[in-house]
Amino acid sequence: MLIDDPLDPRLDDIRDLKHSDTEKGLVYGEGPLVCERLIASRFPVRAVFGFGGRLATFLESHGEDLARRDIPVYEITREIMGQVAGYDMHRGLLASADKPDPMEVGEVIDTARTVVVLEGVGDHENIGAIFRNAAGMGVDGVLFGASCADPLYRRSVRVSMGHVLRTPFAHLDGTPTTWQRSLAQLQDAGFHVVALTPAHDAVELKDAVRDPDTGEQYDKIAFLVGGEGPGLTEHAMRAADVRAQIPMAPGTDSLNVATSAAIAFYERMR
Repeated sequence: MLIDDPLDPRLDDIRDLKHSDTEKGLVYGEGPLVCERLIASRFPVRAVFGFGGRLATFLESHGEDLARRDIPVYEITREIMGQVAGYDMHRGLLASADKPDPMEVGEVIDTARTVVVLEGVGDHENIGAIFRNAAGMGVDGVLFGASCADPLYRRSVRVSMGHVLRTPFAHLDGTPTTWQRSLAQLQDAGFHVVALTPAHDAVELKDAVRDPDTGEQYDKIAFLVGGEGPGLTEHAMRAADVRAQIPMAPGTDSLNVATSAAIAFYERMR
């Protein structure tokens, strides 16, 4: 369906995205790969917008599915898409979707063996990177403690390469000073909670993920990571089963939160 008027109300989903992303309450996929993951996800897709060869190629693979599901596809020029969205949409494809009902913590951990829990992670790119790392290294779910940014913000979805749309996630109950009590739900479900910290008195990561009596990895592990700068709160670390550090070269003190999480995931996977 061709649209040549930037004021057409059918374009309202993608209007002024640079400043009204969160106000619209929608989820967005940008580019062919993320759009593909969006339409294959549990998120109810509202529309697909695109131009040129990217749209044509996408429709070759997904046009029948979109038609069967009555999802409208709007063809516009790159200029109109940039004018409406507020910035150059060079990827050629953009899809909008409604947010589904939030998942419960129990749904995320029910069949999981490895999860990551975030506290105070406020950077959307770090959240997106954590989801991408989690998907690549077999982590089954992501749980959010207090004071974290929205994982469904457009930048998070883009940086995650759409994995935030595929990896189960939920929010733990509580305020910044009480949410840590919710970690008991994981421990009751058999998870060994490992808090990542650069503290020198923490045990090495390779030892923290193994039962000291058997030398085997714990069957279920939850990695707990903290926000940019301050890291985990003392309340959160006290609620964990063990504090773990990643060995660092002399003269360095810490790693980016997404990098630290990736190293923990790799230690678990190997």
